[in-house]
Amino acid sequence: MKKAVILFSGGLDSTTCLALAKSQGFSCYAVSFDYGQKHSVELSAAIRIAETFQAKHVIITIPNNQFSGSALTDSTIAVPDFNHSSNIPVTYVPARNTIFLSFALGLAESLQAKDIFIGVSAIDYSGYPDCRPEYIAAFQTLANLATKAGVEEGNIKIHSPLIYLNKADTIKLGLSLGVNYAHTISCYKANKDGHACGKCDSCYLRKKGFLDAGVADPTLYYSV
Repeated sequence: MKKAVILFSGGLDSTTCLALAKSQGFSCYAVSFDYGQKHSVELSAAIRIAETFQAKHVIITIPNNQFSGSALTDSTIAVPDFNHSSNIPVTYVPARNTIFLSFALGLAESLQAKDIFIGVSAIDYSGYPDCRPEYIAAFQTLANLATKAGVEEGNIKIHSPLIYLNKADTIKLGLSLGVNYAHTISCYKANKDGHACGKCDSCYLRKKGFLDAGVADPTLYYSV
């Protein structure tokens, strides 16, 4: 079987990507990161979901001080409620996707895999610069320039199948692939039980997605 590396948080988007890659016949290697995120309970979801999809799973630990100045990692900065701002929010984590994709690229090359999946969207998202189509295209160019596999063989592909989908369409896709979204955790302020706040950017987009899709939201909330 051809192999694929999937950036995998245990959230709604990355789980949809994992299900899609598996449906396309890939042998899946899910990669999660422990980077000092306050919502580290997502890693427990990632472990359970990867097992459900029979994916090989690795959690990579990045020093907690790597990502400072973000509400997701800094104890002195509160995670805000969704506020409809057009500015890049304080939940942006410096260069996170670039660092994560670099790890995924190294793993893919060592596995002789040519395919990497990432669940970014440029439609329903918080405005992070590393979720845009031009960023994904640029990283794919880098991947083929900066690796032995890319130089000698080419065709390393960064798959971003959700990039032009809104959250409702992502949910519909996942449901068609058998995803149980009750098992996923997306909240930036999830408690130790994995229950969601219902108010942060991620919760807002997730709730809106289920509403727009006409599907009952299976998320357990500790606040509404």
